[in-house]
Amino acid sequence: MHQQILSKIQEKMATVGVIGLGYVGLPLAVGMAKCGYPVIGIDASPEKVDSLNRGVSYIPDVATEELNSLVARNLLRATTRYDTLKDVDVIFICVPTPFDSMKSPDLKYVRQAAEGITPYLCLGQLVVLQSTTYPGTTEEVVKPILEQSGLQAGQDFFLAFSPERIDPGRTDYTVENTPKVVGGITAESAQLAGALLGHLTPEIYLVSSPRAAEMTKLLENIFRSVNIALVNELAVLSERMGIDFWEVIEAAKTKPFGFMPFYPSAGVGGHCIPVDPYYLSWKAREYDFYTRFIELAAEVNGDMPYHTVDLIRQALNRHGKNLRNAKVLVLGVAFKPNIDDARNSPAERVIELLLKDQADVSYHDPFVPHFRVGGDVICREFVTFDSVSLTAEYLAGLDGVVIVTRHQTIDYDWVVHHSPMVIDTVNATRNLLAESQHKVVRLGSPNFQ
Repeated sequence: MHQQILSKIQEKMATVGVIGLGYVGLPLAVGMAKCGYPVIGIDASPEKVDSLNRGVSYIPDVATEELNSLVARNLLRATTRYDTLKDVDVIFICVPTPFDSMKSPDLKYVRQAAEGITPYLCLGQLVVLQSTTYPGTTEEVVKPILEQSGLQAGQDFFLAFSPERIDPGRTDYTVENTPKVVGGITAESAQLAGALLGHLTPEIYLVSSPRAAEMTKLLENIFRSVNIALVNELAVLSERMGIDFWEVIEAAKTKPFGFMPFYPSAGVGGHCIPVDPYYLSWKAREYDFYTRFIELAAEVNGDMPYHTVDLIRQALNRHGKNLRNAKVLVLGVAFKPNIDDARNSPAERVIELLLKDQADVSYHDPFVPHFRVGGDVICREFVTFDSVSLTAEYLAGLDGVVIVTRHQTIDYDWVVHHSPMVIDTVNATRNLLAESQHKVVRLGSPNFQ
């Protein structure tokens, strides 16, 4: 059975199923199809399925021309039906793993995917979980659900975990050249997953278990969370000390060893860094272990939207204005520059806090036409905004602009020139002409000395 599926993988005769066609699943599906494997994608959204079957991409990281070519050659198709999985050899689970309102792991999508697979699980199939999660999920959550089929993992089917390493908007490292970590519940499971993924990306690193692979992904993202928290805390301290922390970072970067630059901002966003630390801290409590260092970093990063609103309030006060009824434009709501992904963006909490203080809020983002906030304890009601047009007249009628995301398509000198006041949380105005500096309040810099 092991040799049979291995031969199909090596000969590119294996059919691949991908559950979840979002920012992780669609690039994977396209990558496998480009390698020559027939791919069936499954997603709960009929709109996504229809778009994919028409060869139209809804994710910037996947070109429509490339997708259309694969669909036309019958290498890639999509459906909402799980029964198509009886015809595949390998199944990837690429569904979201958010947290709930209490910052506890919410694995409902993983469970739903596993439950969808179970009635159609066949002898010899390989199932690979890619969704970021806490150590133990593959063996403690996915495996028992799949074994409700009557098949035994490691004997009748193969099971592995290989964490996604997608960075939306990045072009130098993609699904096709980023090394992959693989951990299987058996050596055969790991070997099969590694053999398949080895056709997609040149470097495969096998670890001893799914738990090791799951922890690997958390380490990668918690490393970023902790270091971002460090610079965020030092940036706030530098404001009080009258030091330009952005200058400090540039100076520290000149050291050729033992230093890696991270940058302060209004907070962290995306599908991993704001979420993953809570997955591990939740699981650690099962072992009577409290991840104080990790939770402190999450706390520091979580405080940055509050600090940003404090800067806005102080800047308005300096001009004799109150935050209440002030017209404030949030510039950039995507969680990182030059992409349309606004998941867990710090702009969400910034806007909610501004609404709570009864400010008149609007936003502009060239990549995100609509943005919804609320539905939580800060802002009970959901509020949906449309991106406003960025004109000189509109800017002149505001009380202030807060830059949350630094998109390259925006001329920040022009924004400052036409705005009465700008609060810059990402150093977008670093090269501003000297005569305009008095309009700008920068996070991490001397402002109210």
